[in-house]
Amino acid sequence: MSLIHALVARGSVILAEHQAGKRDFSQATQTILSKIPPNDSKLTYVWEQYFFHYVSEGGFTFLVMADDSAGRRMPFTFLSDLQRKFTSAPSSSSASNETPAYGLQGSFGPTIAALVHTYNTAPPPDELQRAQTELNQVKDIMVQNVEQILSRGERIELLVDKTDVMAGQATAFRRGARSVRRQMWWKNTKVMALCVIVALVFVWIFAAQFCGAGLNQCSSKKSDAQ
Repeated sequence: MSLIHALVARGSVILAEHQAGKRDFSQATQTILSKIPPNDSKLTYVWEQYFFHYVSEGGFTFLVMADDSAGRRMPFTFLSDLQRKFTSAPSSSSASNETPAYGLQGSFGPTIAALVHTYNTAPPPDELQRAQTELNQVKDIMVQNVEQILSRGERIELLVDKTDVMAGQATAFRRGARSVRRQMWWKNTKVMALCVIVALVFVWIFAAQFCGAGLNQCSSKKSDAQ
């Protein structure tokens, strides 16, 4: 239990209050109310392990007692909500210097009790906490983005490695292609040369059938004819 005792007072006159704990702190609260200056102020008093936080504005004092685990932000956020609810409540317009002690207990006491219960069970985040939460969310997004960038960088490095491998393979392929073309050119040249030789052999064989192996008979025939 963080918030133990809360009240609304005019000067030192308590108009409505709610006490969540069993211990009676009425003497301590009266002592603190008597020390609060009449001008608008905001302060925290320390008593034993308890903290008395108050906001004084417009002649009314909004006070809450909390243990040290509550800190300062949450109790003052509670006081802001308490002040806003009191200002918007119809009973606040009827509060005057003639209103007796605990004159608003029946109309505003349940509101204080409900607000204390809310802050003790599920306190709403104050502005600073919301800002911190948003900052943490932005930080998580930044970390996530950085991780994505790093992951993308690793993929880019992997792609570069693959590109280098493919470039090496392409170079080896070009070299292999040139070697194959050279081999094919020599093979074609050899085939053409062989074909020419074979053709010459066939021509020689054909001519040898009529002119002899040395082609001398055809030459002698021409000489005789002359």
